[in-house]
Amino acid sequence: MRILLAEDEKRMAAALIALLKQEKYDVDHVDNGASALEALNSGVYDIAVLDVMMPEMNGFETARRARNNGIKTPILMLTAKSQLEDKVTGLDSGADDYLTKPFQTKELLARLRALGRRSTSFQDGNLHFGDLCLDTSKATLTCEQNGQSVRLSEKELHILEYMFVNQGQIINREQLAVKIWGFDNEAEYNNVEVYMSFTRKKLVFVGSRVEIKAVRGLGYELREKDV
Repeated sequence: MRILLAEDEKRMAAALIALLKQEKYDVDHVDNGASALEALNSGVYDIAVLDVMMPEMNGFETARRARNNGIKTPILMLTAKSQLEDKVTGLDSGADDYLTKPFQTKELLARLRALGRRSTSFQDGNLHFGDLCLDTSKATLTCEQNGQSVRLSEKELHILEYMFVNQGQIINREQLAVKIWGFDNEAEYNNVEVYMSFTRKKLVFVGSRVEIKAVRGLGYELREKDV
């Protein structure tokens, strides 16, 4: 699961990044509202954690603009302000939850887990599309029609998880690069092609009717083959 952290206070950001990585989250960090909005508009994040008081654009405005752009990523707002009016402003701006500094790490992690459950279409703890079942906890892909399973690499898992959650949508290579390698990572587009090829071979191995179709000039789409 990939989290966007927008926090301009360096010590707080470093502590949160260390905590989230310890909990096995993938984390991208920005230190201002404009960069946070740009990252959110990519649509690749499972959760965004936004500080309210940031340079260039505050967290309220960042959330409001993201929602106006159609971004549905769950947003957790962090702030030192505890007044009810500030909480209402945050929620009305599009935030899904609100946490006042200072906070206990256990509470933060619990709220992130709750938001994570909202951000995915899990059924029985797994993701489903066509005749496929993706078990994200075990990194396995199973064709439910014939029972054939295969173990996935970390990047193959992230590719399929992202495409399962966004089924019915065309995903471009830039979105995949950010999702798999991170917002600040300069992964070349051919990395996406290479791992997409590996992932397609796993679909063939399990004998699924599902395929990853390249849509010329646009990106990739998860489809069921015509029978």
